[in-house]
Amino acid sequence: MAETGVKTMQSELKKTVATAQKSIIHNLDGKPMKKQTKLTASLPLIILALAIVFSGGVTGYVLAQNKGTKTAVNVTGGGTTAEGLPKVVGVVSANCKDTGEGDLKESGTEDGVGSHHLERPGGISQNIYLVSSVVTLDEYVGKKVRVTGETFASEKAGWFMDVCKLEVM
Repeated sequence: MAETGVKTMQSELKKTVATAQKSIIHNLDGKPMKKQTKLTASLPLIILALAIVFSGGVTGYVLAQNKGTKTAVNVTGGGTTAEGLPKVVGVVSANCKDTGEGDLKESGTEDGVGSHHLERPGGISQNIYLVSSVVTLDEYVGKKVRVTGETFASEKAGWFMDVCKLEVM
């Protein structure tokens, strides 16, 4: 009797192993699954994908070479000062529409707005506080100048400007 129990267990074990050897993924309706084939792409699809990648590369190259349209033109001229500095320096740009005149002084506001300022008639409330990545303002400290630039909002300065062009008066 023990031998019959062992044979039954062996038979059940064989069934379990056979079931485990079959595919774990199967159709719910019991029909055999079709064998999956490797992904095949048609030649036109491959050519289209390569064309898209190539055109993206060409577009990136062209944009990198062009670097957009120029909106600024370098300006120097108008003679020189007694120190040999150009009387007109900077760039002409569509963004730089505002102008102001005064004596160029070092330092911005007490709160650190600007690196320089223009002193104008009417007191401290009429000062224009300046920064510039185009013009080296330090070279023109103490001179009467006209600046052209772009005005920015500031809570700590009445008028805050990024200088694009500077002219010695």
